[in-house]
Amino acid sequence: MLTEKEKHREAALKAWRTIRKKEAEIIAKSSRRIPDFFPPKIIASITHPEAVVKEPVRKPFRTEYGQGIVKLFAKTPPDIACGPFWELRWAFGCPFDCSYCYLRGTKKGNMKPSYVKLHYVFNALDEAFNDPHFNGGKPALFNSGELSDSLMNPPLMSEIVDKFGEQHKHRIVLLSKAGANSIKFLLNKPDHVKKQVVCAWSINAVEVAKIWEKKAAPPEQRIQAAKMVYETGYEVRIRIDPIFPIEDWETHYEDILYRIMSEVEPAKIILGTPRGLKKTIYYAKKAGVDMGWAKFFKEDTGWGKKLPSELRRRIYEYMLDKLSAFGYGDDKVSICKETVSMLEKLGIPYRRGTCNCYSK
Repeated sequence: MLTEKEKHREAALKAWRTIRKKEAEIIAKSSRRIPDFFPPKIIASITHPEAVVKEPVRKPFRTEYGQGIVKLFAKTPPDIACGPFWELRWAFGCPFDCSYCYLRGTKKGNMKPSYVKLHYVFNALDEAFNDPHFNGGKPALFNSGELSDSLMNPPLMSEIVDKFGEQHKHRIVLLSKAGANSIKFLLNKPDHVKKQVVCAWSINAVEVAKIWEKKAAPPEQRIQAAKMVYETGYEVRIRIDPIFPIEDWETHYEDILYRIMSEVEPAKIILGTPRGLKKTIYYAKKAGVDMGWAKFFKEDTGWGKKLPSELRRRIYEYMLDKLSAFGYGDDKVSICKETVSMLEKLGIPYRRGTCNCYSK
C-alpha cells in the first residue's frame, strides 16, 4: 500500500508524463517536414490573386511549363508600369498570415502551406531550362515567393536551389519574411549555386510589423538574415512594401532604412504602397484580422484601391530622398505595381512592359 507521499509522487509523475506526451505531439505536428502535397493540376488552377486583367497578354513563346508550375505572370493592367515575370509555383500559402496579404484573395482565403512534390517541380524546371525559346532565349529570374513565402520550408527550398545550380543561365528569387533560422541551408552552398540565387526580403517598419505582420520574423531578424547571406556572397534585394502612412510614418521608415543600410548594401530596393483588391479585403474581414490597414485607401486604380496619389508621391519622394542621403542611386530603386503617371512624375527610370523588380 502506497504512503501519502508516494501517492503524491505517482500523481506528479503521471501529470508530467501527460504533459510531455502532449508536448511531443505538438512538436511532431509542427515539425513535419512536408505538411501537405497537392498535384500539379491544382497549382495550375490557382489564379494569381493580383491577376486583375482577365485575358493574358499574347506572347510568342510558351507561357507555362509543368502544368503551370512555371508560369508567366502577364496580366498587368495597362495603366500600371509593370511587365511579365516568371513564377515558380512550388508551393501555396504562407504561415506568416500577415493581415493585409494578397494571398487571402486566393483559394477562398486558405493560407495553409501546401507543396508540389519535388519531382514535378524539377520536371517543370527541366522543361523550361531545356527549351531554347523559353523567355525568348534570354536569362530569366524565377520568383518563388509569389504564392508562398520562399523560405517557409528550408529543406524543400534547399533542393530547389541546388537544381538551379545545375545550370548557369537562369536564377531563382527567394522572397521572404523569415529570419536567420530559415537561411542556414544557404550559407554553405558552393559558389556556382550562390550565383544562381537572388535573396530578397520584405521588410517593413517595426511598428507596422508589430500590428499587421505578427507571425513573421521581426524586421531586425530579417535584416540579420539578409546580412548573413550578403556576407556569404549572395545578391540581396530588399522590398519595403507596403509602406503604410501610420502616425509619424516618416520617422518609422527612416529608422528601418537606417537599420537596413547599416547592415547590407542591396543590389536593388523595391518600394511600394498598400494595394487593396476586393478579394483581399473580403477574405481579410472574413478571417477576422485587424483591418486598420484598409482605412488608408482613397483611390481606385487598375491594381485595386490605393492611397491618394499625392500621399503616395510624398511617400516615394521621402524614401528616395533618404536613400539618396545614403548614396543609394535612383537607378537601383524600383517601385512596384504603381501607375505609369506616378513613375513619370517621380522621374524613376523604368522599362515599359518589363518587370522592373524581378527582371535581370
